[in-house]
Amino acid sequence: MLRSLLAIASFVLAASAAQAQFRTIPAEAKRATLSHVQGMSVEIDGKRTQLAAGAQIRDERNLIVVPTAVPRGVRVKYLTDAQGQVARVWILSAPEEAQPDSKK
Repeated sequence: MLRSLLAIASFVLAASAAQAQFRTIPAEAKRATLSHVQGMSVEIDGKRTQLAAGAQIRDERNLIVVPTAVPRGVRVKYLTDAQGQVARVWILSAPEEAQPDSKK
């Protein structure tokens, strides 16, 4: 019984570590500071803008979070849609924030 529980715990830990390793943020994503303002409004580097319909915000573990759950002044990378609205946001982990942006 104990052996089975240890095996399950090892599997769960390995699966969560693997999930963190497979997070890919597109090279064209821009780095910024983001805060939720209200509803679908966010502030990026002090400029108010709108989230696109269906926008996704992912936390450091790559889980989707609602805009109201975003900590104020968090460091992110983001992409906009054709209308200039924020479509995808990745809240950066400490190692991701330390990595330099790719050269374009």
